[in-house]
Amino acid sequence: MNETQKELLEQTDIWYLKAAAVLKKTKAVGVKGEEFLVNINAYMSDTNHFKEKEDFVRAFEAVVWAWAWLEIGKEAGFLE
Repeated sequence: MNETQKELLEQTDIWYLKAAAVLKKTKAVGVKGEEFLVNINAYMSDTNHFKEKEDFVRAFEAVVWAWAWLEIGKEAGFLE
């Protein structure tokens, strides 16, 4: 594993743990909130899938998308 891959893996793990902690305390507001949670959980799952495949770029992208959906969902009022 090269230095770039190590850094991607490290950052992926940091953001995954952060997102998982926030997700644990997050609740859906209405149907749209439920849809957001489905997507967030799918991206979290994708993160693990890509890590297992050693596709560290896609793993990092997936966790960033999960985090973005969390932030957007809260800002839009679909999640609390």
